[in-house]
Amino acid sequence: MKKGQVYEGIIEKVEFPNKGIVPVPEEDRNVIVKNGIPGQKIRFCVNKFRKGQAEGRLLEVLEKSPLETREPVCGLFPACGGCMYQTMAYEEQILMKTRQVKEIMDAAVEGDYVFEGVRKSPKEFAYRNKMEFSFGDEFKDGPMTLGMHKRGSFYDIVTVDQCVLVHPDCCKILRATLDYFTEHGAVFYKKMAHVGYLRHLLVRRGVKTGEILVDLVTSTQTEGTWKSDKNEEALLEGWKEKLLGLDLEGSFAGILHTENDSLADVVQNDRTVILYGQDFFMEELLGLKFKITPFSFFQTNSLGAEVLYETAREYIGETDGRKVFDLYSGTGTIAQILAPAAEHVTGVEIIEEAVEAAKVNAAQNGLTNCDFIAGDVLKVLDTLEERPDLIVLDPPRDGIHPKALPKIIDHYGCEKMIYISCKPTSLARDLVVLQAKGYEVTRVCCVDMFPGTTHVETVVGLHRKDM
Repeated sequence: MKKGQVYEGIIEKVEFPNKGIVPVPEEDRNVIVKNGIPGQKIRFCVNKFRKGQAEGRLLEVLEKSPLETREPVCGLFPACGGCMYQTMAYEEQILMKTRQVKEIMDAAVEGDYVFEGVRKSPKEFAYRNKMEFSFGDEFKDGPMTLGMHKRGSFYDIVTVDQCVLVHPDCCKILRATLDYFTEHGAVFYKKMAHVGYLRHLLVRRGVKTGEILVDLVTSTQTEGTWKSDKNEEALLEGWKEKLLGLDLEGSFAGILHTENDSLADVVQNDRTVILYGQDFFMEELLGLKFKITPFSFFQTNSLGAEVLYETAREYIGETDGRKVFDLYSGTGTIAQILAPAAEHVTGVEIIEEAVEAAKVNAAQNGLTNCDFIAGDVLKVLDTLEERPDLIVLDPPRDGIHPKALPKIIDHYGCEKMIYISCKPTSLARDLVVLQAKGYEVTRVCCVDMFPGTTHVETVVGLHRKDM
């Protein structure tokens, strides 16, 4: 088998997150091909070898999978990389994710544990309260687009003004923004040449409240980056007025402009100006209100987050009179959900903006037994004198820093921990360390926060064996 060779085969199964396993009998080996569905007959090209494993690029789906029992709900399928499993019934998506996570957990967990499957998202479509859209083009030197990356592409952007993952209000805002800046001849920022003006459009909409926050992210390159004779202030004023004139179900909490001159293709805040309203919107979870700013972390599926946090609360159990550490606390959602029954909750989060939002949220929810500390968990642990009765871990996708996890265990060694993870493979790696340090996994449950996609949240209950 060599690079460039083209084969046909059937995807036997899909391993997390989207690795299709395709047997090639004539070569007596399997090839990993991403972005397929179990049972599809595909044509693919071998494009790399990694640690002896062959990897291929999907060229064409020759025959549908028996699992594809419905038509796509989005006209851009399969070009857009947003929700690749939409032709599968939701029940089949849940079963596939259940098998994927169970396989990973079985390999990582020592001894017996209870695996409780995957709990569904209350909404399969229009569930996202946040989308980051990119400006670009669908093909080289084509007209400007605004939306999501093409599946498997770093450069090409498809306009997703009918996206089914968000409320129709968000699609109207996207379409109006693209039309306005196209009309004025504005150019998008080219990632390789580092020239251009328009970079991203961030839209956040409260599922419970209907409040909308929109943030246009641009470079500071204003010279010759649009054809209109308007200056930047007038250009942005016109965009704001166009948005305010839209017929929307929700209402604008704020319209913002953020400058970002980072060379990386990330949504970064160098400076933000409020064009209308305020720089936050409100959302509600489990009877509590949360102030959410443009770049602070908040679960993107509000209704799914309620299922996730109810699951975490169930795993945590009785907190009456107990001290809780919420490490990697974001905007303090879990901390505040646990606070009413706990003696005290301490949240630690590295993003200062999120910590400030958490403090405001706790105050407006009338919670006086929460503290939130801004800083790296690895360093903050050295300064905390209070000893927790239980710890909630909710780290970023890559898991807990390899130096932080032993420190958490050795410093506190509390009887119970709850680990919430958005990446089962990172979770499995950390569970090996926790088990080696004396913890046992008792229960595992997943929550499907991202229907139609490869992602899933996992909640793990851990108990110290010698306590």
